[in-house]
Amino acid sequence: MHTTHSAINPAADPFAPLWRGTLDDGSRVAIRPIRRHDKDAERAFIDSLSHEAMQFRFLGQAHPSEQMLEHFSNVDPAREAALVAVVKEGEDERIVGVSRYSADPGSLDCEFAVVVADEFRHRDLGVQLMTRLIEVARARGLRTMRSIDHPENDEMRELARELGFRRQLDPEDTTQVIHELSLLDYQAVPDSAG
Repeated sequence: MHTTHSAINPAADPFAPLWRGTLDDGSRVAIRPIRRHDKDAERAFIDSLSHEAMQFRFLGQAHPSEQMLEHFSNVDPAREAALVAVVKEGEDERIVGVSRYSADPGSLDCEFAVVVADEFRHRDLGVQLMTRLIEVARARGLRTMRSIDHPENDEMRELARELGFRRQLDPEDTTQVIHELSLLDYQAVPDSAG
């Protein structure tokens, strides 16, 4: 892994990305909170996903509705967070990855999801998105992060293993697996390039 990260002070520029990263292949991304006006970009990102990525992300459910897309881009900071990885295309940004969590009101546990554009897979982007999401969840006082995944989602299994998640069969549905991380015990993945 050859990643570098630099934090950007959001107080200095509230519209600046929170993090800039260099992926394993040298390409650069910015990771920032999703914004309400990102709905169309989120729709374009989801539409660009392969059938397999859609199946793994939404566990076989139908394509997200307009209401769901509205929810995806308009998070409640009291119980949710959503980060997008973006690349510049001329004057515009294109979303190439998303990580998000949601917690029930008053809960210290959250459920997360992460998905990366097909052409950005195997470049360390999933690790960068999840590392930042874990930092946000810990800063907000959450204690456990988990996801429910398809057992054949090998990339999620590798990502979870690299980040220290435990994996087990879902006791309520053995066609699914649960990845779980104690945020109290979490040790950040070190950046090999500084």
